[in-house]
Amino acid sequence: MKALLASILGLASLCNAPVFAQKTVDPERVSLAVQSGLEFLAGDQNEDGSWGGVANQTFTSSFANVQTYRMWQIGATGLATRTMLEQGSSKAHDAAADRALDYLIANATIKRPAEWDVDNNWALIYSLDAVSRALQHPRYKQHEKRAALITAGQTLLTGMRKYQSPRGGWGYYAMPDAAWRPEWCTSFMTAVGVLSLVEAKQAGLDVDEQMFKASVKALKMSRQPNGAFDYGVAPIARHLNSESINQIKGSLGRIQVGHLALRRAGEDIDEKDIEWGLEQFVKHHKFLDVARNKPIPHEAYYANAAYFYLFAHYYASQVVQLLPEAKRAKFVPTIQEGILKASQKNGSMWDFWIANSTKPYGTAFGVMGLVNTQEPPKSTR
Repeated sequence: MKALLASILGLASLCNAPVFAQKTVDPERVSLAVQSGLEFLAGDQNEDGSWGGVANQTFTSSFANVQTYRMWQIGATGLATRTMLEQGSSKAHDAAADRALDYLIANATIKRPAEWDVDNNWALIYSLDAVSRALQHPRYKQHEKRAALITAGQTLLTGMRKYQSPRGGWGYYAMPDAAWRPEWCTSFMTAVGVLSLVEAKQAGLDVDEQMFKASVKALKMSRQPNGAFDYGVAPIARHLNSESINQIKGSLGRIQVGHLALRRAGEDIDEKDIEWGLEQFVKHHKFLDVARNKPIPHEAYYANAAYFYLFAHYYASQVVQLLPEAKRAKFVPTIQEGILKASQKNGSMWDFWIANSTKPYGTAFGVMGLVNTQEPPKSTR
């Protein structure tokens, strides 16, 4: 009887274990996707240096006004700028990064697009990240743009402070009848906000330490006892029913970026935490798969949305670098195959349609995610 019970328990444990890919992904496929993605971005850049725009809008984004589209455009441009800056491999890619930085500098004063809408926070965060990384890049150490980049960085930091929630984080919606400082904020936007502030510090920009500490505290508060990160930042997790977005299966992307941000902020996120998070990513990956390309947000199981997909894979590609080399191999194939699923014949990558910003942000996440998992791996600061 004891032997039978042990066998049953063993089988149950096996069923709940992550299913790791048995084969590595062909490095040639990965390299080709990276180069195709870079060429897509180079060809898709607008004349003013930006990426994205309001064209080809669908019913999934018809709620937005013109300025909301502009905020998405600036955010997508921040991501694409960083991709061309760090992964560009030609003079044309360098020139694209220069034009993009000019656009970000010219659009550093970022305002809220509507009384209920603070999508400007995406623009602030990813613009600050791109500008901060440019300031640390060897090509811009003595560049004529340097002074303008510093001014833009400080302007963006002022915007970050202005739109920071009293809870310490950042979100993208606000109650129209609430005070001007939006109260609601999300764990994943707060996490990327923390990461952009870390980069700003490393670039030598003047970061408000109170703002930084409050954002880290908010992110820590959103971390649940079971390891998931609550969608919103609140003292008590919401909607913890069996199919909640705040269950681990609905938190697969938030776990990765949450761990990365806390680790880079100097908090106690160790190898065990990171490995556990990636194990959940592999084990429950099907819940991200089933949401990809779905036109209506949160319509998939555990309220997963299509736009979680490449975001999740990109930040998974960053945290996997924090593990010892011997432990990376069991996670890398899932990350790479996941990104390659989103690749298109023209080199772009996308997971959710939001006008013309979809493919630039998706391709940026995808290219950087693939590069992070190539051998030899790129270092994560």
